[in-house]
Amino acid sequence: MAPGGRRDGFAESVLNALASTVIVVNADNRIEYVNGAGESLFRSGRDHLRGQSLSTFIPGDNPLFRALDQVRGGSTRVSEYEVALESPRIGRHLVNLHAVPRQETEGHVVLTLHERSMADQLDRQLAQHRSAVRSVSGMASLLAHEVKNPLSGIRGAAQLLELDADPDARRLCRLICDEADRIVALVDQMDVFSENPALERRPINVHEVLERVREVSANGFARHVRFVEAYDPSLPPLYGHFDSLVQALLNLAKNAAEAVPEEGGKIILKTAYRHGVRLALPSRRKHVHMPLMISVQDNGPGIPEDIQAHLFEAFVTSKPKGTGLGLALVAKIIDDHGGVVEFDSRPGRTTFRIMLPMAPEDTAPAPAGQEVAQ
Repeated sequence: MAPGGRRDGFAESVLNALASTVIVVNADNRIEYVNGAGESLFRSGRDHLRGQSLSTFIPGDNPLFRALDQVRGGSTRVSEYEVALESPRIGRHLVNLHAVPRQETEGHVVLTLHERSMADQLDRQLAQHRSAVRSVSGMASLLAHEVKNPLSGIRGAAQLLELDADPDARRLCRLICDEADRIVALVDQMDVFSENPALERRPINVHEVLERVREVSANGFARHVRFVEAYDPSLPPLYGHFDSLVQALLNLAKNAAEAVPEEGGKIILKTAYRHGVRLALPSRRKHVHMPLMISVQDNGPGIPEDIQAHLFEAFVTSKPKGTGLGLALVAKIIDDHGGVVEFDSRPGRTTFRIMLPMAPEDTAPAPAGQEVAQ
């Protein structure tokens, strides 16, 4: 083979090894070349793609075409970030795109699409997750210090007045004491959001947690829903608190059950081992390995875009009668386990993913027969 042929073959193998999509389009926006990642994106082979218009796969009003026009208008390089490519042919992809002119041929443009990775999504949602945890923890502290203390004084004053009051006044004093006790009980329920809870964590089988969640859900609020289990049986134990994890996943399952249609509603419970998922958490000096993934997916209408950026914050909800504390509690519980929660949502598919570390090798297994606190 001639030296030039060897160089061409080497360049081709390098382009096909890239995780990013590389496309060359001509002056009419017809595809001249696409690498292996591009074949996956367009769900078709390069021989079939060659000569087809890019607008066959991507709507013509997409910012991608504006970038192509800018390059042909004289720009040496155009970059667009977080561009959504969406159509029935290719699904939905969030990409960073870079367009440069191909100097050898007038009107031809080399387009590179870098799809946003799971690590990018986790990095974006980690800030939301941590902010939500701080918010609800601060709210719990506020309630404990700024509400319970004055209530103690109000209750004491009512008891003193009751000693010298007539029967009608004593009844009102008793009402004050009872209502004060009720408010204190409500505040005590917020203890779950307080900082540094004393969780007794042990190695546990996540599939036992999910089986409990499925059983409780299917016999209660999710009777109308079909559950699909997609488990990795080789998953190692995670280091957690059984009851707390059941509570967190029950909250996700309940949200999913309320979102799916009455007919054809489906919830997919999935586990997987994700190699190479490491995150730098604010409380740690080094990256933490979080290979254990648990996901809850539903086929509901999706989460409204206007609340997605604040989804884990307390009192944020799209439900008319919702309290907005369910996902805040999920974020808090998973944070207590050293993990993170992330999600993606579009009509017909919403997925919440929990990423957790494995159990240390020197920890004892969890005792059998643990029960979920009611």
